Order: sequence, then structure tokens, then C-alpha cells
Amino acid sequence: MKRIEDHFDPFPVLETNRILLRPITTMDVEDMFQYCSVPEVARYATWDYHKSIEDTKGFVDFVLDRYKTDKVGPWGIQYKETNKLIGSCSFVNWDNHCLRAELGYVLSTEYWNQGLMTEVVTRIVEYAFNELELVRIEAKCHPENAGSARVMEKSGMKFEGVLRKYIWAKGELQDVKLYSIISDELKDKMLIDLGD
Repeated sequence: MKRIEDHFDPFPVLETNRILLRPITTMDVEDMFQYCSVPEVARYATWDYHKSIEDTKGFVDFVLDRYKTDKVGPWGIQYKETNKLIGSCSFVNWDNHCLRAELGYVLSTEYWNQGLMTEVVTRIVEYAFNELELVRIEAKCHPENAGSARVMEKSGMKFEGVLRKYIWAKGELQDVKLYSIISDELKDKMLIDLGD
């Protein structure tokens, strides 16, 4: 059985109608800084907003190192209409033995409420089930992050419960809401979508 890591050499480039999902490069630093420096973008994230472009360069260097080492790094979300990097989405945890992975994502505030992140998550979930042969995809969000919860629900994920005092972020232990989708549910969702 192939490991998830084996599918990221070469890095898989994916597409949707409006989005190109591809590796992040040093050319993306300015675009990334534009959205990572907005406090609202990082409000519910585990990381703080970027206070200088050096913060963003440091993160991009970290990403490039991941590409070189374990090969599983984030997809850059490129908006096709402008060729601008507007966010990222990645497997933040995975378990090859149990055939599951967890997704994390971030998107520029300029592109909120347009269905773009739902498009991205749905495409990556399809890839995970069809190409990686995973059985379960999870995602978590802060209990007050209604936008992220909505993305998970629109992508076909089901709410499983609140994990209390689950993650250390920004100086405190925080609760998170847990969502998931299993491969059979994606097939059911696609059949429903085709019938609409």
C-alpha cells in the first residue's frame, strides 16, 4: 500500500472551475503576506497574523523545506481569473495505517463567502478518496468560526462533536469542533448532486 507521502513526489497539481491548486513558491511571498497580515484571517487560526514580510518569508521557507523532505506540503490556492495566490489548503495530519487525514485551510478575506474554499476542500477530498484511497477525512475549527464550519458542511462533512480543551493556541487550551466525511458519503453526495 502506498503512503500518502508517496503521492506527493511529484507534487499533485489539482484544478477546479475557478482554482488551480499547486505548490507554493518564493514568488508567492507578497500575495501570501497580503492575506496573512490581516488579523481577521488569523483570528481563529493556531498562528498569529504576520507582522512583517519576513514572517511570510519564514513560512514559505518552512513550506519549501517540507516539499523537499516529507513531500507533503500545502497546496497554494491560485485564483485563475487573476493568477493570484489567495490561500492554502493542506493535510495537517495523516495516518497511513488507518487511511485517514486531516485538512487545514486559510483564505484571503477578499474571497470569503464566494464558495471558493468549499470548491477547494471538495476537490481535495475527492482526490484523497479516489487517488490516495483514504477512507476518512477530518477537519476542525474553533467553535466560533462559523465560516469554516459552513465550508465543512457544504463539502459534505458531518459534525461529530466538540473536543474540549483539545489544542494549545495563542496562550490557552481551546475547544475545537470536529467534522469528518468518509469515502462512502462522498459517493452518496455526488449521486445527490447529479440528481439536482
